[in-house]
Amino acid sequence: MTKTEKILSYHGIRPTQMRSKIYKFLKRKQSAVSFSDLKKAFVQKSETNKTANRTTFYRNLKIFEVKGLIHQINDGVGVAKYAISDENAKGKYGTDLHMHFHCTVCTKTICLPNKISEESLPDDYEVSDVNLVLKGICEKCRKK
Repeated sequence: MTKTEKILSYHGIRPTQMRSKIYKFLKRKQSAVSFSDLKKAFVQKSETNKTANRTTFYRNLKIFEVKGLIHQINDGVGVAKYAISDENAKGKYGTDLHMHFHCTVCTKTICLPNKISEESLPDDYEVSDVNLVLKGICEKCRKK
């Protein structure tokens, strides 16, 4: 069993060839990826230009998200983006609470290492979603 297959299995996900490919692709990315970016990458890599259909990609992303392997980011541009979740930062809300940075020039969104303390959230409230996005200009774009 490969490292990717072990990770998928650990999260309760049956490690198919397509799931392994999607996970590896997301793992390699420095920034969050939209569904269309993911789909384009797989079509471009395919020699016969035949790849899994749209439903397969959505279903696999949803499985990854439900199992806590990835998280969805709404950075305000109207398109959901996905990034690998930090395995070591799971909390009582089932996901790692951290901020994201969206560059208004290159439009990339990245996960920041800054963690949000769960102690700062009230105990008598039930959190169903967290979306913390800082917007500005990334280091690369500032140097241009």
